[in-house]
Amino acid sequence: MAGQQFQYDDSGNTFFYFLTSFVGLIVIPATYYLWPRDQNAEQLRLKSLRRVHGRCLWYRLRLMKSQQSIVPTLKKAALLFGWAVFLFLAYKVSKLDREYQEYNPYEVLSLDAGASVAEIKKQYRVLSLKHHPDKGGDEAMFMKLAKAYSALTNEESRKNWETYGNPDGPRVTSFGIALPAWIVDQKNSMLVLLVYGLAFMVILPVVVGTWWYRSIRYSGDQILINTTQLFMHFMYKTPTMNMKRLVMVLTAAFEFDPRSNKEAIIRPTDNIEVPQLIRELGNINVKKKEPPFCYPYSLKARVLLLTHLARMDVSENIEEDQRFVVKKGPALLQEMINVGCQLTMMATSRGGLRAPRLTSIENCMKLSQMVVQGLQEAKSPLLQLPHFEEEHLRYCISKKYKVRTLQDLVSLKDSDRRNMLRFLGDEKYDEVMAVLGSFPCINMETKLQVLDDEDSNNITAGSIVTVTVTLTRKRMSEMFEKEENAPLPSEEANAEEQGDAKNKTKVWQNKNKGAKKAAKSKKKKLTKKKPVTQQQAKGDKAKQANGNVAGNEVAASKEEEDDLSDKGSESDEAEGNKDSPSERDEESDKQSDTELDEIAGDDEEEWEALQQSIQRRERALLETKSKVTHPVYSLYFPEEKQEWWWLYIADRKEQTLVSMPNHVCTLKDTEEVELKFPAPSKTGNYQYSVILKSDSFMGLDQVKPLKLEVHEAKAMLDNHPQWDIPETEEEEDDPEDSDGIEESEEDEEDND
Repeated sequence: MAGQQFQYDDSGNTFFYFLTSFVGLIVIPATYYLWPRDQNAEQLRLKSLRRVHGRCLWYRLRLMKSQQSIVPTLKKAALLFGWAVFLFLAYKVSKLDREYQEYNPYEVLSLDAGASVAEIKKQYRVLSLKHHPDKGGDEAMFMKLAKAYSALTNEESRKNWETYGNPDGPRVTSFGIALPAWIVDQKNSMLVLLVYGLAFMVILPVVVGTWWYRSIRYSGDQILINTTQLFMHFMYKTPTMNMKRLVMVLTAAFEFDPRSNKEAIIRPTDNIEVPQLIRELGNINVKKKEPPFCYPYSLKARVLLLTHLARMDVSENIEEDQRFVVKKGPALLQEMINVGCQLTMMATSRGGLRAPRLTSIENCMKLSQMVVQGLQEAKSPLLQLPHFEEEHLRYCISKKYKVRTLQDLVSLKDSDRRNMLRFLGDEKYDEVMAVLGSFPCINMETKLQVLDDEDSNNITAGSIVTVTVTLTRKRMSEMFEKEENAPLPSEEANAEEQGDAKNKTKVWQNKNKGAKKAAKSKKKKLTKKKPVTQQQAKGDKAKQANGNVAGNEVAASKEEEDDLSDKGSESDEAEGNKDSPSERDEESDKQSDTELDEIAGDDEEEWEALQQSIQRRERALLETKSKVTHPVYSLYFPEEKQEWWWLYIADRKEQTLVSMPNHVCTLKDTEEVELKFPAPSKTGNYQYSVILKSDSFMGLDQVKPLKLEVHEAKAMLDNHPQWDIPETEEEEDDPEDSDGIEESEEDEEDND
């Protein structure tokens, strides 16, 4: 009978199959993910950035790292060794004998399939004489010949071979375990148990425990949980935090404590160099005894950050520590902003809690710009450019040029700009212009609406308001003036807003005029006055022209066209009075049809816009955009930084956040961001500000006013039409109810 049998691999052949598969599963994915990328592509990228970013600290460090790093070489060597082992095992497997072969008696007798019985007997006779043991032949081969001959001539053996693949009938099912037999040998049992115990009871728990202990100490943004709690404590304790206090809280983070972070180092030379830097800096609140500001690690981090902002030179011993503190700055400030937003939401929802003031959160954003650019708060944004020093600023702020910002420098004519920067040589001037041209220039457009509402432009009390902000990034080089003065996008936007406001007032005035003229025409229809003559129309036209003396020529021409059209309409109406009533009814029907068509067209446009916004939101949720935007020009920041922005809505008067800051990390060319906030509960006019702040550049912030007119919410309908039940249905239900009552009464009488 057929059965099952488990056996270990005595020859070790099956184990080679297992080992080859295991090594292949490791080497192939590791090569795809860990093989060093093309170094030439990185070198070409750095070469393309050299003209603009050649003087940046991060650029010089990247060049040194790419030249000195041996990590790519080690990765290649390890992967090549893995491939060598994999190919050796594959070659070893290819040379192994096939142990499990399908039994074919024709192959044993060296015959073709389907040979006749006579041919089988003849071939068997020849081969048996050759391999017979009595004549010096191979006994095993002779037994195979006899078995094959029996399988092809005996009916029962042939049937077994055709059914089970074996002349003797079904065989025992054998399952091989891909482990060599010496592993389960009794002599090696203690060694195997020792290896298993060491792997699964010591190494695996230690690795998992280390990973778990490390992961629970950090948040999703790789910030220590203790640091987040520290920021929350001090932001709640000090709602209005000035810049000096903010620097103290930032440098008290546990990332700079060697007990919490192994990357932070306390050197023996700190006792000599840190006090010397403190004397050079001046007053930095050294005597403050409030923990953790008085701890050595916090004091050292504060001194190193302040020396970076002052652009002071430090010794090589602590220069590496300063770079470590500076690199951690932007991420820690982003965590501080997140903490401030959380406290603001808690104070808004619960009440009774102190929310951080708007100045505290904006100081965090400003400090991020200062850390990236290595500038103090009161310094000029022009110092972000290369070859600019403090003594050069007097040429810029003179009465002749009055250049204080980057936008002022861009708006100058080429000749004036070159004359003002005459202290620079031609090469240095070209470098300054290349760097200035690489700076971002953002155009910001806003759209205010209430989504998922019948009237999206009507803002009611308590409704969810959505402000869609479209950001378009351009380079400063596109804004350079060649021959004539060209305003920057911010100035153009302000001019457009003023122009739109004027146009809007004119539109409203035109509407009022149209309404008045329509009322006059109605009165004419009712009183059946005579049609207006051409002389009267000219007189009216002259009166209107005399009344609009303050308007410009374009407005006057437009009003004349409107008057002519109004005169034509009045004459048409006068002629229409002579028509029959049926014709007037037809005209009114046509007008109502056109109005309905316009309303239907507006509804279709609103529906299409709503569908597009929904699809855009779904696409944004599904897509994962890269956070690599544009490298920031920063002379003193130790690593490459990407251009990111904060976008939010604030109430400057109340010094509060209206919407939480959105960290825009994917702005390459154009980005659309939705800011949502609940409308005030009281009706009235509100003045907010849409604010865009860079986390890397100083002097490029933008503020755009946002006017909000809140109306009363619509009253809820007590009797909705869907609850009105027709009288016919009630009448149909009543007979059934009455019949049921009568039947129940009859049943009661029968029971009695």
